[in-house]
Amino acid sequence: MTRPLSDFRDIDFPIIDADAHVQEPPDLWESRAPASIRERVPRVRHADDGDVWEFDGGKRVQPLGLTACAGLSFPQFRPQGLRYDEIRPGMYRTADRLEDMDADGIWAQVLYPSVTLSGAKTYADDPELQRFCVRAYNEWMSEFCAPAGGRLIGQGIIPTTGLDDAVAELEWTLKHGLRGAILSRMPGGSFDPEPADDRFFGLAQEAGVPLAVHIGSFLRENPGSSWPAIDEPRYLASAGSSKAGAHTLPVASEFIFSGIFDRFPDLNLVLVESNIGWIPTLLEQVDDMFLRYRWYTGAVRWMPRMPSQVFHDHLWATFMIDTVGLELRHHLNIDHLLWSTDYPHTGSDWPNSRVTIERVFRGIPLDEVRKMLHENARRLYGLEDVPERLP
Repeated sequence: MTRPLSDFRDIDFPIIDADAHVQEPPDLWESRAPASIRERVPRVRHADDGDVWEFDGGKRVQPLGLTACAGLSFPQFRPQGLRYDEIRPGMYRTADRLEDMDADGIWAQVLYPSVTLSGAKTYADDPELQRFCVRAYNEWMSEFCAPAGGRLIGQGIIPTTGLDDAVAELEWTLKHGLRGAILSRMPGGSFDPEPADDRFFGLAQEAGVPLAVHIGSFLRENPGSSWPAIDEPRYLASAGSSKAGAHTLPVASEFIFSGIFDRFPDLNLVLVESNIGWIPTLLEQVDDMFLRYRWYTGAVRWMPRMPSQVFHDHLWATFMIDTVGLELRHHLNIDHLLWSTDYPHTGSDWPNSRVTIERVFRGIPLDEVRKMLHENARRLYGLEDVPERLP
């Protein structure tokens, strides 16, 4: 064990942010769409009260607001009313993003979407339209990351339109430099794994890329991922509980007991933005229920490992501000914990992540801090171009 971290000056290694976001540029889909679907792809409408995203000809709308907050103070947060010509260009331009990272003391970022945060069905239920929108985003993400010298680690979106489409999109992302894939349903398009899904999981394992589930997606009880009205107390309840693991508890549990990781022993799944304090309680309870119920459920025959061991071996988790989770870190697999900024969403403290890191990690041994800020993400994503030490 090394000495504990006392302040940011103790950090002599590049910090890898395991969950940051882009704010997709307003012309991303229109500029790539064929004429036959151009009126239905996601587009920005300039309204009197700010810019608004419209999907599938206006069937769904999403104002520009809480996903574009970098540089704003808490009293300036608002769910709508922002415009693209007002927000930081680092949200959607590569050179500006690298400047924002430099200002924040961040060397590399793993990138997730904003417009499609709840999954590919955000675009449309229509398979043709959804497939186009997914591919257009993945193309743009590949182009966005390419000039960054290994500092931007793009994740590809996987469609929910069927197994063949999921496999084809994963193959495309692997050929174009993206380092992981985001699931909002099982590869076949449902919430339940099917035997045919193994083709997708086998490809991910063979390629050595992790899969990811972000909060706000993969929701059985709320598949449209709609939130309560912003001015209702229920909104605060929903926001707080999701960051405490409410969205992710059932997803993690179902993956643990799915048998997928027994068939694919080198497959990894990242639980994104749900923090980590809930994990020890979940693992204690699923182990206890397994030992009590494995006989009459038949699990004694098909589940060779304890549920907690499956989690420790295959599941990873990102966190932002979770001091309780860090106090419980030795009940977890510390080699699978990943710190993140959430830039440019409301969880971000840009450009003062150094202050946040000092507060969250103060007193934790430096070798453990290094794992959570650098080593774990470097190993998971195969980031050999990221230096081990700062110059």
